[in-house]
Amino acid sequence: MKVIAALALLVGSASAFAPVATPATSTVAHQMAAIDEAFGVSVETGNKCPPLGARILEDTSPDALKWFQNAEIKHGRIAMIATIGFMVQKSGVHFPLYLGPTGSNAFHPESDTAWLLSSTSGVTFSDIATAAPLDAIKMVPAAGWLQIFFAAGLFEAVAFQRQWNEEGRVPGDYGYDPLGFTKREGGFDSDEIKSLRLKEIKNGRVAMMTIAAWVSNEAIPGALPVWHP
Repeated sequence: MKVIAALALLVGSASAFAPVATPATSTVAHQMAAIDEAFGVSVETGNKCPPLGARILEDTSPDALKWFQNAEIKHGRIAMIATIGFMVQKSGVHFPLYLGPTGSNAFHPESDTAWLLSSTSGVTFSDIATAAPLDAIKMVPAAGWLQIFFAAGLFEAVAFQRQWNEEGRVPGDYGYDPLGFTKREGGFDSDEIKSLRLKEIKNGRVAMMTIAAWVSNEAIPGALPVWHP
């Protein structure tokens, strides 16, 4: 009888130190509340993360959420540049080639002494300037793509170092601010910078949808039945 009483006492004392089980619904609700409060969730979606995004992010950790925020900002920035490049190429307006004859006139890039972009393929800068956007991409030689990927990889390595190995950086902050916006009073905590960050995210989202639609229409004419360049 004494043995049974001792075992009961041990079991009771052990259970006192056991972790209290947290209901799964409570954990999920807490995670969803954190996602809805993440920077970038705005009035367009009722100040809540859209259903598809909420489904993807429902089991994510704070670091994973930060990764997705960085990915969205990077893609948005690239898309904004892409829409400008697409419009410039499609409209026939081209930037002059530095110290070269090709493209010295922004509206008339043809030249009798055009510089070669690739000696093996015989493609000149003038050929690129007069091509349609998707055709211009196809004309870039392999060595050109290698340089592009090398430069992109270098930027990505620097971004990873500054975003993940240096503490205190908000998503999208990679230490490059030549105009000094973040050096103003208050830095990233100021209302002005928060407003600019949100505008950048929203413009990036619009740009991603825009470039996807324009490229689709370029590849399949008539795919986008509204005005486009």
